[in-house]
Amino acid sequence: MDAAHPGRLHRPRVGLLAVQGAAVIVAAAFSLLAIAGVIPGLTTRSELFGVFEVSVLHNVAHLAFGVAGFLLATTFARARAYLIGGGLIYLGLWVYGLFFDPSGVRNILPLNNADNWLHFSIGVVMTLLGVTLAGSRVPTGADGEPLIDPED
Repeated sequence: MDAAHPGRLHRPRVGLLAVQGAAVIVAAAFSLLAIAGVIPGLTTRSELFGVFEVSVLHNVAHLAFGVAGFLLATTFARARAYLIGGGLIYLGLWVYGLFFDPSGVRNILPLNNADNWLHFSIGVVMTLLGVTLAGSRVPTGADGEPLIDPED
């Protein structure tokens, strides 16, 4: 108990597990990407940074991935599922972009070659983060110090 505040319990500040932190970072990146997709100057002639095809559907999808990431980063299992599942979805989107004609009628997403390889990269990174960072379940404090002995 803290002498300055009698009757109150002192709880240690607990940080995020590595996989949860990665989910928050990925979610923030998707959220920023959704915002960037509607800022004039960054988006010209339906291209973000003059390279990546964008649309309202793209921006909504990026925002949805961002919000989902923030919501799912609350637990170890959900953060891991977000990273691995989201990574597999983006790898599927990469395959979709490889086989559908960008100017074809069945292509509901405006994709170009840069989008395809960005989706591949996002898919690989998210999946690897979900698989590799999920091995550590040792909670850390706000400054990164382990709160429990890793051998316990």
